[in-house]
Amino acid sequence: MESLSVFNATTSLSLFSSSLDHPKPQLSITPSFSHRPMPKLDVHCAAAAKAQSGATPKEAKLWGGRFEEGVTDAVERFTESISFDKALYKHDIRGSKAHASMLAKQGLITDEDRDSIHDGLTEIQRRIENGEFEWRTDREDVHMNIEAALTDLIGEAAKKLHTARSRNDQVLTDFRLWCRDAIDAILVQIKHLQVSLVRLAIKNEGLIVPGYTHLQRAQPVLLQHLLLAFVEQLERDAGRLLDCKERLNFCPLGACALAGTGLPIDRFMTSAALGFTAPMRNSIDAVSDRDFVLEFLSANSITAIHLSRLGEEWVLWASEEFGFITPSDAVSTGSSIMPQKKNPDPMELVRGKSARVVGDLVTLLMLCKGLPLAYNRDLQEDKEPVFDSVKTILGMLEVSAEFAQNITFNKERIQKALPAGHLDATTLADYLVNKGVPFRTSHDIVGRAVAVCVSKSCQLQELSLDELRSINPVFDKDVYEFLGVENAVKKFRSYGSTGSECVATQLDHWVTKLGLTKEA
Repeated sequence: MESLSVFNATTSLSLFSSSLDHPKPQLSITPSFSHRPMPKLDVHCAAAAKAQSGATPKEAKLWGGRFEEGVTDAVERFTESISFDKALYKHDIRGSKAHASMLAKQGLITDEDRDSIHDGLTEIQRRIENGEFEWRTDREDVHMNIEAALTDLIGEAAKKLHTARSRNDQVLTDFRLWCRDAIDAILVQIKHLQVSLVRLAIKNEGLIVPGYTHLQRAQPVLLQHLLLAFVEQLERDAGRLLDCKERLNFCPLGACALAGTGLPIDRFMTSAALGFTAPMRNSIDAVSDRDFVLEFLSANSITAIHLSRLGEEWVLWASEEFGFITPSDAVSTGSSIMPQKKNPDPMELVRGKSARVVGDLVTLLMLCKGLPLAYNRDLQEDKEPVFDSVKTILGMLEVSAEFAQNITFNKERIQKALPAGHLDATTLADYLVNKGVPFRTSHDIVGRAVAVCVSKSCQLQELSLDELRSINPVFDKDVYEFLGVENAVKKFRSYGSTGSECVATQLDHWVTKLGLTKEA
């Protein structure tokens, strides 16, 4: 798959990179508390510097026929989107080629014009990818930059390309194509993390760890069972993205500004050429809808929360207080002042960056709140949060898989920790239920047995049969088959439980689904 890229005014940022640094404009503000005029805000950014330098003379806008004067530099800088929407260039070129082919088939342009447009767009893509293309702020956005460059390259034929389309339907087509590719990229990384977790589970067969509720020790569980819980969550994350992709895969092209066109276009042809399911039925909905973006960012946010929970689990387990895992040096960082420190920073950042992904969703929700139909310029602000969300979630997934491949579970430490917490208490209650004792009564009996253990500083399996019978005479010598974490785990047999046979079935399912083998 081709790399998806997000750009700003000065830097190309790959979505597959874990770096999320953004160049920030430098603000120089002189405070004043008198009645003197407020000083001007000095904003140093690439777009402003270029506009002020006069390196490239401004040209008339492609939409500027009725205007007698151009916009000011401040308006130009404020309204441009080329600094970020140039990430859509491949999708814009692809959509334009499909549109030109349709126009030719419908007799709206000649075959010669179509071929010239196609050749010109191919050359523009080559220049972009070789760093030879000049992105101009005075051409506002990716669409106008490419169209104007095409006119410079092939002349009059380029002016026919915008027949029966608007930037409104054009940008939505590009954006849906981009999101579709982004979903595919995220799905690849989700599967990669699932594979890493399943392989980690295979390596640790039979290892019992404390299971927690309220962050208090609750019952013994197999580590494999715990790891597969995260694999299940990721599978639902993938399912949400697939559902989102299915719903977004409808084509706005041909809806024009909002009302469609009276020209004899074939929207089904362009839709099929671009791999969409069908054209969108309603032209107003086609240019104003951002449901697909909201759903996409919502799915990303849920994935981010799952990754944050995984990160928190491993940060806790890497602490001295737990000591259940040791990350390798390759996925750890140190302290600038404390030489003994070894920190699981990648998973702390996974936990932290989840806030960023959720924030991107909230930004889009607030952007769309109260907007009237159809298109409004506010919607130009929809792309940067989406680009950021995708870039961030890809980085989170990648580093989580990397971390999973570089941790060791400290089996001796875990085994020494297991006796604390009376993790076999519920299994003992099940024993009594099997003897015909009502569960609520069993709960009370076992609670009193635990109280005895607390007073004696011992485990349930260390109580003698006489001590157990003094609590309730129903206890018999077979009770010891239910006591101890190993015996307790063996007794779990309900579907989906942490019992050895059940977990083996779960593991077999994921090994098959992910195309793995059971060799660690």
